[in-house]
Amino acid sequence: MVTAELAVAIPSVVLVLALCLVAVNAAVDQIRCIDAARIASRAAARGDDAARIRSLAEQAAPSGARVAVVGAGGSVRVTVSARTGGWGGLAGWELEASAETPVEAGS
Repeated sequence: MVTAELAVAIPSVVLVLALCLVAVNAAVDQIRCIDAARIASRAAARGDDAARIRSLAEQAAPSGARVAVVGAGGSVRVTVSARTGGWGGLAGWELEASAETPVEAGS
């Protein structure tokens, strides 16, 4: 009796654990996207060049992330997006974070 119940319960527990790990990984990637956008936005506000801004964002972002830097009207908006999940047969999620800061006036 116990053997049959364990044969059903153990794969279910493993599946739930795997889904929890995928969700935690997605949450960590979202936080990394937020941090990357924030770091790059601060660099842009200081007046760093575009290559440096993109480099800082890519270092802090999850692997394979895309970085967009748009400056308009005295402010800069940095958007970092990444795909996560997709483990096994799952489709995964598209994560995105952006930060906007005003650009300091040159002295």
